[in-house]
Amino acid sequence: MAKPTSPDCCDAITQKLAMKVVEIAFSVYPVTDLKRARAFYEGTLGLKAATAYEGDGTGWVEYEIGPSVLAIGAGSEQFKPSASGGSVALEVEDFEAATRELKEYGSQFVIEPMEFPGCHMAAVLDPDGNTISIHKRKATNP
Repeated sequence: MAKPTSPDCCDAITQKLAMKVVEIAFSVYPVTDLKRARAFYEGTLGLKAATAYEGDGTGWVEYEIGPSVLAIGAGSEQFKPSASGGSVALEVEDFEAATRELKEYGSQFVIEPMEFPGCHMAAVLDPDGNTISIHKRKATNP
């Protein structure tokens, strides 16, 4: 039997759940070399570490961006970097300046800067091959 595809197919199930998701706590990328990854996230992207733990081959760094947290983590055999995994899009103030700086730093673009009806977007790889999108929303017309 085929599953229903309408958006309200799960309303009865959802209403019974005690769990209510209120926000995304953090997004995390796995990395293989924390020092090299920090050089990219802090030196190339300009992020500031809010929390950092580094142990013997393991580590975790959190970057607070507005109300959100982007983390990088190293040391887990079950947690591997992947260009085909999830992606985080970083909203920037000046898209042209951001993409120019990424090119100057030698970042590998997997999506060259593009314009869409509602935004500008590009995507680069971090040192472990994770995809980082650079994004700028266009101003909306009043």
